[in-house]
Amino acid sequence: MNPANQNSELRNALFALKPFIQRTMFFSFFTNILVMVPTVYMLQVYDRVVNSRSHMTLAMLTLMVIGCFVLMELLEWVRTGIMQQAGLKLDAQMSERVFNAVFEANLRRIPGATSQVFGDLRSVRDFLSSPAVTAIMDVPLALLYIVVLFMINLSMGFMSLLGALVSVGLAYLTERDTQPPLTAANRAAIAAQNYANGNLRNAQVIEAMGMQGNIHSRWMKRQKEFLFMQAMASDYGGAYSASSKFVQMALGSLLLGAGCWLTVLGQFPGGGGMMIVASIIGGRVLAPIVQLIAMWKQVVNARDAYSRLDKLLQAIPAKQPGMALPPPKGMLSVEGVVAGAPGSSVAIIRGVSFMVPAGQVVAIVGPSASGKSTLARLMVGVWAAGNGKVRLDGVDIFPWNKTELGPHIGYLPQDVELFDGTLAENIARFSYVDMTKVEAAARAVGLHETILALPQGYETSIGDDGCFLSGGQRQRVGLARAIYGNPRFIVLDEPNSSLDEAGEQALVQTLLALKTLGTTIIVITHRTSVLAAVDLMLVLHDGLVKAYGPRDEVLAALQRGAQAVATAPSAGALPPAAAAA
Repeated sequence: MNPANQNSELRNALFALKPFIQRTMFFSFFTNILVMVPTVYMLQVYDRVVNSRSHMTLAMLTLMVIGCFVLMELLEWVRTGIMQQAGLKLDAQMSERVFNAVFEANLRRIPGATSQVFGDLRSVRDFLSSPAVTAIMDVPLALLYIVVLFMINLSMGFMSLLGALVSVGLAYLTERDTQPPLTAANRAAIAAQNYANGNLRNAQVIEAMGMQGNIHSRWMKRQKEFLFMQAMASDYGGAYSASSKFVQMALGSLLLGAGCWLTVLGQFPGGGGMMIVASIIGGRVLAPIVQLIAMWKQVVNARDAYSRLDKLLQAIPAKQPGMALPPPKGMLSVEGVVAGAPGSSVAIIRGVSFMVPAGQVVAIVGPSASGKSTLARLMVGVWAAGNGKVRLDGVDIFPWNKTELGPHIGYLPQDVELFDGTLAENIARFSYVDMTKVEAAARAVGLHETILALPQGYETSIGDDGCFLSGGQRQRVGLARAIYGNPRFIVLDEPNSSLDEAGEQALVQTLLALKTLGTTIIVITHRTSVLAAVDLMLVLHDGLVKAYGPRDEVLAALQRGAQAVATAPSAGALPPAAAAA
């Protein structure tokens, strides 16, 4: 997991864990030394106890070896705990950054910015405390055993070195043959999970129209691809793991046989005890490599998770804190804005310019697909303009710190989204719940009595996305959230699309009340009921401003255009202005 980019945030966060790794390596040294305790115990029993027949010697040696075993397991526990702390530090350092990056990537519609990213962070964190990491740390220490074997006998040293090289070769083959299918399996698994999640959100439509069989077939196609690639990787990994274990066991036996052969030739003066020691040490040389090969799937998964996470963080650089700005007063200026959906080169808004004085109410009208919702997202700083600027009180709204600006902005999107929590929490934007302000917002949109009729009133949990609320009630809750705290600038995208006549009257009264407070309000609408509360009117068609000015003047111009078309000798399609009316 070594990316080429030296400025990688994730790489720097991992390098910040260097003290944890150094402490773990320190304890790993003693752990690897203590692994030889059973061998030393065996030699001492054969040499001292069998010859002396001393029960006391046997008891003391046994107590010493048990103490060493306890110490070894304590050290193992300690070094695992250290790496767990390292994982927790990484999570604490990166979790907020990852959350913000995923959030912003979804705003920009960058592919791959799904909840899987949080799973990737968890995979990297858990990998740090996995046996695979300790095995990697044990590999350099295993070289000490090769040095010991060279000290015992030169031929045995070369045999152990050859065994280590064969194991390294098997590790390379494992990487070469398992990495591509495992990476493909991970991609297929993520695709299948995302497809399933997307369909679960539309379960009612799927059930009502009998689409479940077809949807299941499509999901199974992705699932089978994942299972096939995973099985292929498992086959390769299993074969190489078995081969590495064979090499490990064979090396130990071959070293024992070589020691015996050298003893017969008179070239191994150490005797039987040293033969056994050489055989056991030979097995220890390859132990961490064998363990690493057996866990290679976890290594590849962690590396792929690291790559996806690092790619996202580099695509979404961390925002630098800017200078604190005073609360806006609500003067909006749109200056030659050209913009489209994030990730698309098609311009939806094409050179739009207009200005709204603070405290004015503007109605934006126009046919469907004219760019009204895109303009709404630009005005609240959700999307960035390709060219031009959207300014609030002379400040570019897109880079403005939304945590600072948010309380002064109200936004009701066309598709109202509510969140799991109480009604009061949703209206209060999940900040500190000021019940006075919550009730004021609910009363303003005509929702207070409805809420009081619920069993738990404002403390009623609305469930996922407000599932038990009607469309009109959800829209009123979203409207109450938008006006909570009397923000200075409000954008409402089709706020009356799901409202009945009483709801529309309440909306008009809300707009008039906010207008008296000096709030700047942008209302995107297809209905004429809210026009009684507006001051200015903007007609948008095909991403261009066709008319803008005082409400009555624009309405009169639209009426004249409609009459001209009606009296024309050959009346074709209505002009944009008439269609907008």
